[in-house]
Amino acid sequence: MNDFQKFPQIQTLLDDERLKSFPHTLKAYFAKKVVKQCKKNKEFLDKNALILRILNALKEYENRDFKALINATGVVIHTNLGRSIFDEELFKSCQKSLCSYTNLEFNLKSGKRGSRYDAVLEKLQILFECEDALIVNNNAAAVFLVLNSLAFGKEVLSSRGELVEIGGNFRIPEVIKAAGVSLKELGTSNKTHLKDYENAITKETKLILKTHKSNFTLKGFCEEVGIKDLGILAKKKRLISYYDLGSGWCEKLPKNLSFNEPEIKKLVKQCDLLSFSGDKLFGSAQAGIILGKKRLIAKLRQNQLLRMLRIDKLSLVFLNESLKAYLQKEYDKIPTLKLLNDDLTHIRAKALRVQKELKFKSELRQSKGLVGGGSLPDKMLESFVLSFNGNALKMQENLRKQGIIARVENKALVLDFRSIQESELERLIKLINEMENLC
Repeated sequence: MNDFQKFPQIQTLLDDERLKSFPHTLKAYFAKKVVKQCKKNKEFLDKNALILRILNALKEYENRDFKALINATGVVIHTNLGRSIFDEELFKSCQKSLCSYTNLEFNLKSGKRGSRYDAVLEKLQILFECEDALIVNNNAAAVFLVLNSLAFGKEVLSSRGELVEIGGNFRIPEVIKAAGVSLKELGTSNKTHLKDYENAITKETKLILKTHKSNFTLKGFCEEVGIKDLGILAKKKRLISYYDLGSGWCEKLPKNLSFNEPEIKKLVKQCDLLSFSGDKLFGSAQAGIILGKKRLIAKLRQNQLLRMLRIDKLSLVFLNESLKAYLQKEYDKIPTLKLLNDDLTHIRAKALRVQKELKFKSELRQSKGLVGGGSLPDKMLESFVLSFNGNALKMQENLRKQGIIARVENKALVLDFRSIQESELERLIKLINEMENLC
């Protein structure tokens, strides 16, 4: 009898009382996976050790599922935590369309096939005062579609200082190449002048691309050309001007954040096309929103790739409700805007309320956080935090197990109330008070 034959039968493992509560499909999958891994590593475990290994695998599987977390990092648009969150009332407004058949691509007047963009098109035109609009699944898809549709086989001009990389290894030069477009770099990493663009134009040039430095900032001896001047140059040379804005805002942003950060509806008038993410500063669903000239967006609609890049039903329904909230100036239904515009008095009151109810000692103090999500990297958010002394990393880990994501600042564990919603305070208090120790 070889050592492998000493392993218990899979069915014997599945019949163990400790695995009774798990669905057969799940426990069978992990039992086979654990046994296979043990054999591969030549680990000859007894039944009890195998059951414990299977239980641990099942626990890890459950931990990977989506969970409601409390964002106590102070980063309002936290990419790793899902960026913008939805208002509960707005979510309920979406339910009627999502829980029944809907006129997603059906024209109720003609009884024939319609466009999935019909519901949101006029709302975008009214809100941003633009000629036309199109929506794809994210802003990276928007950049790809614009370049592939309007400059395929031709040349695109871009400043070296704007050839950015954002999260997930999304690099502008690679996207340009993948779109079938030739990139012509100009200027330097810190300085680019209008004459650099003028001198770089050839008969092969089709489009001038400006990419917003939404996730980093250049300071000191630096200079860039604004989209307004690039738009004028493009028109003069009969080229297309396109602004990859990345993260754009509309209607309502605190003065300290909007300083030197023009609003979308102003920028769209200065170029032929502009695109931005729906789930960043705009505070809605994941989407790549393209605004601009009707004749150019008509060409985007004709691209066969649009079918692959189009926005899905769920995101489109949520975006539609967000647009209605904007048009009705119901900014409280946009939690991202609500948190960014929250005043210090209210943030302090939230922190004091929690501090009063917690069984662990903490210190209230002022601090600063970030907008996050590749937005406004040079702007800080004033806030109030509760600071806890002790092993900060251990406390951070223990809170994380409770679904509370905190940060470490000056070797102390802090809960930042800029990014904690009023509706989450009772749950936050309960989760922390249920812990025996913070570290």
